[in-house]
Amino acid sequence: MNNLIERQRGLHEEIERLEQAIVDQFMQDPKTHRDRLRNEHVVDKFLTRISDKSIDLNDLYEDKDGLRQSEIETLSASTEFSEFYERLRVIKDHHRKYPNEPVEPPEMEFIHMNQIHGNGEDGEEDELEKKFSGEESYGRYLDMNSLHGKYINLKDVKKLEYLQYLSDFDDFANAYPKSMKTSPEYKEYLNDLSEYLYSFFRRAKPLFDLAELEEKARQELDEKWEKGQLVGWEEIGNEMLDPELYCQACQKQFTKKTVYDAHLTGKKHRKNAEKLNNEQSTTNGDSENNTKQDRRKELAWKELLITKYAEGLSDVREETKANVERKQALTDKERTLEQDLEEIELAEQDSDDDEEDRIYNPLKLPLGWDGKPIPYWLYKLHGLGVEYPCEICGNYVYMGRKAFDKHFQEWRHAHGMRCLGIPNTRHFHEITKIDDAFSLYGKLKKENAQEDFVPDSMEEYEDDEGNVFNRKTYEDLRRQGII
Repeated sequence: MNNLIERQRGLHEEIERLEQAIVDQFMQDPKTHRDRLRNEHVVDKFLTRISDKSIDLNDLYEDKDGLRQSEIETLSASTEFSEFYERLRVIKDHHRKYPNEPVEPPEMEFIHMNQIHGNGEDGEEDELEKKFSGEESYGRYLDMNSLHGKYINLKDVKKLEYLQYLSDFDDFANAYPKSMKTSPEYKEYLNDLSEYLYSFFRRAKPLFDLAELEEKARQELDEKWEKGQLVGWEEIGNEMLDPELYCQACQKQFTKKTVYDAHLTGKKHRKNAEKLNNEQSTTNGDSENNTKQDRRKELAWKELLITKYAEGLSDVREETKANVERKQALTDKERTLEQDLEEIELAEQDSDDDEEDRIYNPLKLPLGWDGKPIPYWLYKLHGLGVEYPCEICGNYVYMGRKAFDKHFQEWRHAHGMRCLGIPNTRHFHEITKIDDAFSLYGKLKKENAQEDFVPDSMEEYEDDEGNVFNRKTYEDLRRQGII
């Protein structure tokens, strides 16, 4: 049934299936930056398709040619049964003519699509890799080296290093002199800069609403341009330029009379003046002023748009500066080694994603050497379900007798005994209560007090004749001069 009503139903169904596909994408749990970025690009494709289908559906509902209304009237007229059988006959004739024509339900497209995007197949990795340069690292960093070279070649600008350029490329009030803002090189540089930032937004943040950002920037431009409050364009917005030193043909402002006079004799100025005279012959003065104003406003619009782009990419910008600063401190050998390690990590990450499955572990059994839960009989054999709390370890609970016996020589128990001021000797094995530990420590101190070493009575000394005395006796006899 190839009719308007069926087309409308099919469009509604496809839009609903696209919405469900978007939900399925968001339900996935991306573990890496690359997986998250791939999901966002898939969702962006779905949203584009929804937008296109919605436009087609709206055109059908508007029914400018009246075909939809005539079809509804035909189906609701008194001859609806004859119309029905006529369409049924057309369908049967089609299938009789093409008996083996394969028919695929529309839902199969989305089932297959989810499987492809879920596994990262069908060239998704290659397509994502082609979108970014090596320096951009899948949208983590900005790659503005070529733009920095174009900035350096502009006239009268400060020769900034790349790291400083990343911080000041949107500072149009200070980093760019007003005298060069009317040059064609500056206009080309602005176009390249805005195009790159827009492209990076679309590649690194495909779901970011750029249309809303540009609309707000346009409103801000209109408001500040009329009031002359736009940063970097206050004098131009208020028409405060010196008309005597302004070249109308070249759209350039000069600060010195001598430079302006020398410019009037140039070949480039004469060519622009002839072109301007030809335009003046067909236009009036008001249109000329409007053209000049429009050119200035277009430059101001580019600058403001670049500033808004830079604000939206502030996090990426800071990460880029940190990455550039880190790479500048590396040697060539370290930089090569880092690139090799990144390639190895990406390869390992791909293999882990392919082999990783969700582990079913309802009993919360410990994991074995292979990363899978141990058998339940082994769990019971080792008594891993029995809890052994230790008050000295901060009421930490050990599962199983083996772990409990082993913990007395580990750092946690030793630290607890050290905090109590008790030596962690063999006598305190199996002691887990703080009161029991203090009681045993006091008992051991009393027993050891009887065996304490007393130097005066236990140290022995021998005189020249071989007689043996204790220390106290020996010192007394020596003071008396007997020995």
